[in-house]
Amino acid sequence: MPSTFPHNARIRCALLAAFTLAVAACDTSGERPGPAGTLAAAQESFWSALIALCGNAFGGRVVESTPPDTVMGRATLVMHVRECQGDTVRIPFHVGTNRSRTWVITRTSAGLRLKHDHRHEDGSEDSVTQYGGDTRAASDSIQQEFFADSLTASLIPAARSNVWTIELDRNQRFVYALRREGTDRRFRAEFDLSRPVPVPPAPWGSVPR
Repeated sequence: MPSTFPHNARIRCALLAAFTLAVAACDTSGERPGPAGTLAAAQESFWSALIALCGNAFGGRVVESTPPDTVMGRATLVMHVRECQGDTVRIPFHVGTNRSRTWVITRTSAGLRLKHDHRHEDGSEDSVTQYGGDTRAASDSIQQEFFADSLTASLIPAARSNVWTIELDRNQRFVYALRREGTDRRFRAEFDLSRPVPVPPAPWGSVPR
C-alpha cells in the first residue's frame, strides 16, 4: 500500500530520527566525571595539605633568580601560614624586616586563586597589589599553577604572561616559584617544612595577635 506521507515529509522524519540517535549517543550524563573530577580531587588534596600547615612558620631561601634578586638572595626569608578562614588562606612572606608581602590563596568554584597583597608599613595598600591569577586544567595534589589574570596585565603589563607555581610536598618543602613565559624571567624560593621556625611579627596592615 503506498505511503500516505508526502516524499518531503518522509525525508524530514528520517533526518529527525538520525539527529535524535546522534544526540543520545553523545549523552554522557550517566558517565563518571572525566579529568575535571580528578582535578577537583587533586586540588582538594592540595588544599587539605595547606590547611594542615596553619599557624606554623618556616624558613626558606632563594634557589633560582633570573635576573638575580640581590635583596631576597641575601635576606632571611620566612613564610607564615597565619590565617585559614573559610575558603581563604593568608601567608605573610617576610623578607628580612620587610613585612609588606602576603600571599592569599582562595578556593573558588573553578579551582584555586593566588593573589599578592602588598602593604606599606602604615598598613595602606601599595599601588601595585592584588595581582596574581587562577589555576587552569593542568594541576595535581602537589603542584598548582596560577596564570596571570586581566588585573595583573593592567597593573604590570610585562607580567601578563606570568605563571606562578606553588608546590607543597607534605612535611618536606613548600615552593613559591614564578616564570614569565616567552622570557628568561625566573624565580624560585624553597621553604623547609621539616623545621618550623618561631612565628614572626604580624605583616603590615594586619592586627597583631
